[in-house]
Amino acid sequence: MLADFGFGILLVTFLASLYSIVASLYGHLAHRPKWVESARLSMQLTFPLLTLASLTLIYLLVSGDFNVKFVYEVTSRDMPTYLKVTALWGGQSGSLLFWSWLMSAFATAVTLRKWERDREFLPWVTMVASITIAFFLGLNVFFENPFQRFWQTFQGVDAYTFRPANAIPFAPEDGRGLNPLLRHPGMVIHPPMLYLGFVAYVIPFAFAIAALITGRADDRWIRLTRRWSLTAWLFLSLGLVLGGRWAYDVLGWGGYWAWDPVEIAAFMPWLTGTAFLHSVMIQEKRGMLKRWNMILIILTYSLVVFGTFLTRSGVLSSVHAFAQSEIGPAFFIFIGVTLVASVALLIYRWDSLHAEGQMHSMFSREALFLLNNLLFMGILVICFWGVISPLITELVTGSKVTVGPPYYERAAGPLFALLVLLMGIAPLSAWGHITLKNLAAQNGLELEKRYALAIAKLLWKPAIPAVLVLIGLLAAGITNIYALIGLTFAALTASITLYEFWRAARARGRAQKEHFFLALWNLAGRNRRRYGGYIIHLGVILMAVGIIGIEMFQSETQRSLAVGESIQLAGYTVRYDSLAQFPANDGRWVTRAVVSVFDKNGQFLTELYPRYDVYSDGQPMTIPGVRSTLADDLYVLLINWEGVTSQIAPFKVYHNPLVNWLWLGAFVFIFGTLIAAWPEAEREPLPAQARKTKTVYQPGD
Repeated sequence: MLADFGFGILLVTFLASLYSIVASLYGHLAHRPKWVESARLSMQLTFPLLTLASLTLIYLLVSGDFNVKFVYEVTSRDMPTYLKVTALWGGQSGSLLFWSWLMSAFATAVTLRKWERDREFLPWVTMVASITIAFFLGLNVFFENPFQRFWQTFQGVDAYTFRPANAIPFAPEDGRGLNPLLRHPGMVIHPPMLYLGFVAYVIPFAFAIAALITGRADDRWIRLTRRWSLTAWLFLSLGLVLGGRWAYDVLGWGGYWAWDPVEIAAFMPWLTGTAFLHSVMIQEKRGMLKRWNMILIILTYSLVVFGTFLTRSGVLSSVHAFAQSEIGPAFFIFIGVTLVASVALLIYRWDSLHAEGQMHSMFSREALFLLNNLLFMGILVICFWGVISPLITELVTGSKVTVGPPYYERAAGPLFALLVLLMGIAPLSAWGHITLKNLAAQNGLELEKRYALAIAKLLWKPAIPAVLVLIGLLAAGITNIYALIGLTFAALTASITLYEFWRAARARGRAQKEHFFLALWNLAGRNRRRYGGYIIHLGVILMAVGIIGIEMFQSETQRSLAVGESIQLAGYTVRYDSLAQFPANDGRWVTRAVVSVFDKNGQFLTELYPRYDVYSDGQPMTIPGVRSTLADDLYVLLINWEGVTSQIAPFKVYHNPLVNWLWLGAFVFIFGTLIAAWPEAEREPLPAQARKTKTVYQPGD
């Protein structure tokens, strides 16, 4: 049978990954390069094998072989083909297989490169990647086999990997079908993006462990994994944004982020990954924070596995989480072993990871980047405690508690505001390059004044637009102190970032006799990482404006309306015109209202169609009617469908100011990341002594 064939492939792949672990270790210890090469090839074999296993499962899903338990759980006959394919990651066992397949693809890609210069890294990168692949494959083989089949025995029907004695195959007439909440296009793309972000972070972690084992204290491992880190960060960012959009479109509560524990589980590695991207620049430029970068990448890897554990262990109740599972203890053990082993290696190499330079000023760029990192770590601690404290409380007291959005918003909100401000100030600061002669001639206080005055000199011009924005907000009647601070910080950071583009392009234009836009293009081409980072900052600022708008100024109202009656909110009038109830081709029962929207002057704007869909299994899904502009969203919901009639229907209306700046900012953010990650010629690092004594004091450099 095809299911047995698929399981056989999984088993062979699991054995191949185990062989790769052993062969890479033995090859290095015994100084047998052929064994290391054999380990590399064995690990690369996992990709075609897992591709074949995944294609086998997809065929079973598309063909509707309900004898296979996984197929029965996530598909039904009335589902379209594209949903049957994407159902691969719509259930526990299939998502684990998909995770392993992506991991094997990334591991294969990184080991296809030329290794002449970094041959000592190869066995350890291979081993770390193979350990990760083997763990997830082991979950499929021993706990969550996606190829389990239903068998009829004297005791009844149950699923088994192997055929029980005196059993016959059993196939239900139809499957349960995919959870309706997962049928949205955003949910088709959201999980793969998160998985890609998760698995890509294994690559820099593998190189970091290789650097610790081999005793390489330079920043070569960072340079080798720079693009992998950016790729992982991009996919993880995309996954988070798409998840927010899915929540906004499907969950019907007028928001995009609920501080759900599983949302936070995906957000935590993004925090450490973002901190890592910033702090590695300090190691490359100044030879500093080597230990800190190791800590960050170890934390990121552990949080990736921890987030996967929280989603799939069943310990959390969440709209994003899978059902209760036996794999929780295995995840917990794996996280503990890998974390302890990584920290032990770091402690062993601690003395060799000494800094090659020092921070000469609290206003230097490296000092501000370090402060940026500490803010990210503060938010991480807040998030981690919010997720873990209910679990500890339940373990100790036996009662369930929840940590809601107010905790996160009050604790993390000020830190996010400081991060936005730092995004603007840090580019104006200088790397702390200074000669020994200058250092001897100046005391610490004079040096601090020098840095501070240089930043202030560059700050006053871009501060003017920020002050004008603040005045405009006050003139518009906005009195919310948190909104005023947040929007003013955002305006200041945006102004500084645009000023940096203008200042650099004007300087190059004068020097090279180029017009402004050509100079700007050439600047970005010569330093994609820097200017791509600036564009990312602009995207973050736009997203911050959208977040402040909806969080600070969202309003809502709720009322049951008879046909022809209206409801008013934020200058809009929503009139209930009609309602229809009808069956859809895929088994849904659709209740759809027609409402007309008018502005404050009574002028007709648009017609919206909020719906309430109920699937054959009783699962409901709320589809809002939304009128979107850059200024706001009018978000109309049809609620309490049991009481809906053609004459009276209950509606809930949200007014979400500026929310579309969040989605616009996400596009700018992604564009900037692509620029920063675009390949460019690799430059050799400066020798350590040159990094210590290089004399360049250029504020904004």
